[in-house]
Amino acid sequence: MSTLTTDPRSAAAEVLPQRQSRIWRKFRANRAALLGGVIVGFFVLIALLAPLLPIPAPTATDWGAVRKAPSAAHWFGTDEIGRDVLSRMVWGGQASLMAGVVSVAIAVFLGVPLGILAGYLRGWTDAAISRVTEAMLAAPFLILAIALAAFLGPSLTNAMIAIGLSAMPIFIRLARAQTMAVMTEDYVESARAVGLRHGPMIWRYILPNIFPPILVQATLTIATAIIAEASLSFLGLGQQPPAPSWGSMLNVAKNFLEQAPWMALYPGAAIFLVVLGFNLLGDGLRDALDPRDH
Repeated sequence: MSTLTTDPRSAAAEVLPQRQSRIWRKFRANRAALLGGVIVGFFVLIALLAPLLPIPAPTATDWGAVRKAPSAAHWFGTDEIGRDVLSRMVWGGQASLMAGVVSVAIAVFLGVPLGILAGYLRGWTDAAISRVTEAMLAAPFLILAIALAAFLGPSLTNAMIAIGLSAMPIFIRLARAQTMAVMTEDYVESARAVGLRHGPMIWRYILPNIFPPILVQATLTIATAIIAEASLSFLGLGQQPPAPSWGSMLNVAKNFLEQAPWMALYPGAAIFLVVLGFNLLGDGLRDALDPRDH
C-alpha cells in the first residue's frame, strides 16, 4: 500500500494564487475602489508624462497674457504674471504626489520597525516606544507638521520630512497592535517553541501578516499627506516659488478670487480629486484584504 504525502510548500503555493485571485475579484467588484484607482492612476500618469506633454514651461511668463481666462491658447487660463495654469497644474502635481508618497514612505520605514519591536519585545522597549508615540500623538497631525517644517526650514524636502515624522506615530501604533495580535497565533507559538530566532520570526511570520493593514493605512495616509503638503506650501513652508505646487498656487490665487477665479478652481479641484481617489482606493483595498471575507 502506498502512502500519500502532501508537501506543505506545494500546498502553500496553491493557496496563495487562490487568495490573490479572490482579493482581485473582490477589489474589481468594488466600483468605488476602481474609480479611485482610475483617478489616482490618471494623476500619476499625467505627472510622469509632464516632460513629454506639449505645454509651456511652468515658470515661463507672458506679460501680454496676465490673468487671462481659459481659452484655446491657455486651456486653464493664466496666473498673475502670465504663466500657464495648466502647465503649473501638471508640474505641481509632481510635487504634491511625490510629497504624499515620500512622506508616507518615511513614516512607514521608521514607524513599522518601531511598532514591531514594541509589540514583539514588550517590556521596557514597548513602554519607551509607546510613551514617545503618545507624546507625539498629543499634538494634532497638521500642527506638528507645521512646527517641524518651520524648524527645519521652508523647502519641499523639509516638508516631506516633517509630514513623514508627523505621520510616523500612526504606523507605530498600528504595527504594534497587529504584531501583538499575530504573536498569539498558534503558528507563532510553534515557531517559538522550536527555538526560531527573532530575525527569522519577524521576517517570516510577523511582517507578512501585518502587511495588509499597513498597506491600507499607507494608501489612506497618502491622501492626508497631500493635504498637509498643500497646507504647508500655502503657508510658505513647502515648495518654494517659482517652482509650482498646488498649495502655493492656492496661496497666490486667494488674492485674485474675483478677478481670476480659475487660478484657485483648478488646483483646488485637483487636490479634492486626488484625495478622493486615494481614499476610495484605500477603502477598496481594506475591504478586499479583509481576511474575514476570504
